[in-house]
Formats: sequence, C-alpha cells, structure tokens
Amino acid sequence: MIWRKNQENGVTLHIFCRLVGLILCSNASMVYFASHSPRVAVVTTLACSLLLQACYFGRLLFLIRQSSRARGTRHRGQHVNGSRKARVSVV
Repeated sequence: MIWRKNQENGVTLHIFCRLVGLILCSNASMVYFASHSPRVAVVTTLACSLLLQACYFGRLLFLIRQSSRARGTRHRGQHVNGSRKARVSVV
C-alpha cells in the first residue's frame, strides 16, 4: 500500500474511506428501515455526509489555528538572526 509507507501516525486513507462508507451505509440502512422511504434515506444520508465534511473542515481549522498559536508565541518578536530589537517610535 502506498499510504502505509508515507504515514507516520493516524489512520490511512484507505481505512478512513472505509470508515466513512460504513457510517454512511449504516445511516442509510437505519433510516430506510425506520421510515420505509428511499427518498428520506437518501436525503438523510446526504445531510449526514455534509455534516461529516463540515466537522472535518472545522477540525482542520482548529488544528491550524492551534499550530499557528503555538508557533506564534515561540517566535514572536524574534528576527532572523535571533536577536530582539527595540522598536523606536518617532512622534
């Protein structure tokens, strides 16, 4: 597998796709058996997939924000050579 060679931590793309497919198929089957309507099952499954994508996107934004905060506090006020220079404001 290509994904297993390049991955250090976490879930591989293959497993992630299987998990998302399993969630969506189980959602569709549960809604269909509860309502006996294919239309309701399709609409609910599409809504579930949109919700999963929105949660994934929100989590990515949160991780990017958290990473930039950690990097920003570590490097705030330092210049290329590592020295701190005082800012002089001219009035």
